[in-house]
Amino acid sequence: MAKDKMVDRVASIMGKPEMIRNIGIVAHIDHGKTTLSDNLLAGAGMLSKELAGNACWTDSDEEEQERGITIDSANVSMVHEYDGKEYLINLIDTPGHVDFGGDVTRAMRAVDGAVVVIDAVEGTMPQTETVLRQALKEHVKPVLFINKVDRLINELQVDGQEMQIRLGKLIDHVNKLIKGMNEERYKAGWRVDAAEGTVAFGSALYNWAISVPMMQKTGVSFQQIYDYNKSDDPESIKELADKCPLHEVLNDMVIRFLPSPLEAQEGRIGAIWHGDKESLIYKSMINADPEADLAFMVTDITMDPHAGEVATGRLFSGSLSRGMEAFVSGTSRKNRIQQVGVFMGPKRLEVENIPAGNIAAVTGLRDAIVGSTVTTLEGMEPFESITHASEPVVTVAVEAKHMKDLPKLVDVLRQVAKEDPTLKITLDEETGEHLMAGMGELHLEVIAHRIERDKGVEITTTPPIVVYRETIRGGAGPVEGKSPNRHNRFYVEVEPLEEGVRDLIKAGEISMRMPEVERREKLMEAGMDKDEAKGIVDIFESNVYLDMTKGIQHLNETMELILEGFHEVMKGGPLSKEPCMGVKVKLMDAKLHEDAVHRGPAQVIPASRQGIQAAMLMADDTLLEPYQKVFIQVPQEQMGGATKEIQGRRGIIINMTSEGDMTVIESRAPVSELFGFAGDIRSATEGRAMWSTEFAGFDTLPTNLTEEIVSSIRERKGLKKELPQASDFLSI
Repeated sequence: MAKDKMVDRVASIMGKPEMIRNIGIVAHIDHGKTTLSDNLLAGAGMLSKELAGNACWTDSDEEEQERGITIDSANVSMVHEYDGKEYLINLIDTPGHVDFGGDVTRAMRAVDGAVVVIDAVEGTMPQTETVLRQALKEHVKPVLFINKVDRLINELQVDGQEMQIRLGKLIDHVNKLIKGMNEERYKAGWRVDAAEGTVAFGSALYNWAISVPMMQKTGVSFQQIYDYNKSDDPESIKELADKCPLHEVLNDMVIRFLPSPLEAQEGRIGAIWHGDKESLIYKSMINADPEADLAFMVTDITMDPHAGEVATGRLFSGSLSRGMEAFVSGTSRKNRIQQVGVFMGPKRLEVENIPAGNIAAVTGLRDAIVGSTVTTLEGMEPFESITHASEPVVTVAVEAKHMKDLPKLVDVLRQVAKEDPTLKITLDEETGEHLMAGMGELHLEVIAHRIERDKGVEITTTPPIVVYRETIRGGAGPVEGKSPNRHNRFYVEVEPLEEGVRDLIKAGEISMRMPEVERREKLMEAGMDKDEAKGIVDIFESNVYLDMTKGIQHLNETMELILEGFHEVMKGGPLSKEPCMGVKVKLMDAKLHEDAVHRGPAQVIPASRQGIQAAMLMADDTLLEPYQKVFIQVPQEQMGGATKEIQGRRGIIINMTSEGDMTVIESRAPVSELFGFAGDIRSATEGRAMWSTEFAGFDTLPTNLTEEIVSSIRERKGLKKELPQASDFLSI
């Protein structure tokens, strides 16, 4: 009943963008996001108050309930009254575990504001920093909620004075992070300030919260909060929750301090769309015009057993309604929209029409993938693609238990990869294996479990293996690549790509979709030579291809095939068929046959490919291995066991700090050495260590291990075990 009423109220406010707030709840794992979301739902009358905090309503998946963590972002639309007016809050509860960080990145594209949740005892943790960085990059404004204040009072036994000092330090630290990540926004007022009202304190578990505006409204002081929590009478906390209900404090803060789509879209469109600022579509997006052309960005895809694929995303311009037809970026045919709706946790409720400024769920977009732009304007410049903070570094091979399920498995893997873009599925044609690469062991475990449970395919998976990257340490060339008919020759040089350029590509700040002049300037700022910056013709992941030739006939029409050869090598390098990273390939000269028949794909692709492969082997080709930062909190007497555990895994300790009787160890170690770490660290510290990891990039593999690892990868992939030589790729 309540939900039906809620849908009518939601639908009535949808068309007033100034009354809408699109927000995400972000935090480190176990800092209380889902309990907080429950509370907000209870406050909106969608969940009974008794259940709030235990229902984990947004964790609708049984695996989420079993593990006690959020795995998928969940969307909920609810109505909150503030100052006598009704506002619509579209909320996304995001995961905190590092393995599901991709969900946070995608959610940030859909929202305008974020509630950053911190545990009052643990403070800002690695994942808090990561999610804050993602929010600022997407131009999403933060406010702060410090949760579990009751733990400060009862577990750490601090007095009222000490409590305020500790909370003040947490706020300062968050501001320091914001300033360090984006000084420009910080100066423009994007900081959190208790006196202003952009910070709230409370306990999501016990349903109470306080902020300075709430203190002024209710007359409850910090000292009273302290006394309520100190009291042994369970009724006193209930009394506090009645006086200062969490949902009211938090939603008031969201409505007062986080921007509506009308305020947010101008800044956000500038950050995520690089089209013409004079165009009509740009103007209709910054004004959230419901009458204009459709501009919808898909941020999530899920499977509904009845309706098929459901694409959720942010609507920046135009309106969505059933039966309308739209283009999906990257495809030429139109897709017909079948249903439009809003999410209430696990349930999707249909509405007639959704105008700009909302988060919508749509069925019928068969061609859409996460990151697609859906529009009614033919040829519209798509939104910037979503870049994730970490990369898939752990792989398992997946096989169907029963032969009859094999065709179904292929479909299921394709579906799973569509739902989760941080998952990479590849079919190794030589070995016939289906490989699934993810963010970590837990990520792959959850996906494998879902394939069996939701898709009904029994599978077996191999133990996890690490995905290395191939790169070069030196330069080489020009090296000649000849086509099989000897009529076409390409002369290529290779060298490592400048570090600055690599970082910009990774951050999504340089792409082939940018205007050429702007791209050239950015490349030159990052340390690339002017002629080279002019000659760039392709960027593939973090590798670039440059055309340094002058006036060669037929080169333009052959370039697509030349780049095809480049892509093949970058997907699997000559040393061990692992993906390449940070390689700059320069085409210095080319000799092409006059007749197009003699320079077809069968001639050009191998010539382009072999030249690059041989040049890379001459340029000191080597492997990079993925690293993770490992943060361990451990009592001082167990510290020795924890450090020994890290050092025994080729890890290095970066920093050690002590807080009370706890030591916090910051270290980094190769992913390949961290398998089984969970069990070992428990036994080394009598189960008293708390730990978390974060992706820390790639580093060169130690020389003494290179040969052994390359040989084992080659053997696993069914290649010759001996290390390849440049001459293997040159047709003499």
